[in-house]
Amino acid sequence: MRASLLALALLAGSAWAQDPVLDKRVAGLAHELRCLVCQNQTLAESNAPLAVDLRNQIREQLKSGASERDVIDFMVARYGDFVLYRPPLKASTLALWIGPFVLLLGGALLLWRRIARRRVPQPQLSEADHARAAKLLE
Repeated sequence: MRASLLALALLAGSAWAQDPVLDKRVAGLAHELRCLVCQNQTLAESNAPLAVDLRNQIREQLKSGASERDVIDFMVARYGDFVLYRPPLKASTLALWIGPFVLLLGGALLLWRRIARRRVPQPQLSEADHARAAKLLE
């Protein structure tokens, strides 16, 4: 009986110890940062072990008094601009912004060239076929 009361008290204490404001700040930052192992997922969406570790690191930094900007700057310094879900437009990230459009244009050009090459040439009529067609039209 005492053990169950102690366990209940510990559970209730840990639930009350959570800070909803801190949770909201962590979630906001986790939506702005990219999971480094997942394809096109934020840290908030990913369940990868690295994403869990990075969310915990964000929580610890915010808990120790760092601002959101400090946390983002730390992550960018450590992992580069790729960690930002919306990287800034600058020379080093130009490929991230323009790359999809270049690939789309390249694919469209390849498709156009392939279709242009597949055109079936008009059959050439021999002299005999040409004469027979002229006779039928008279």
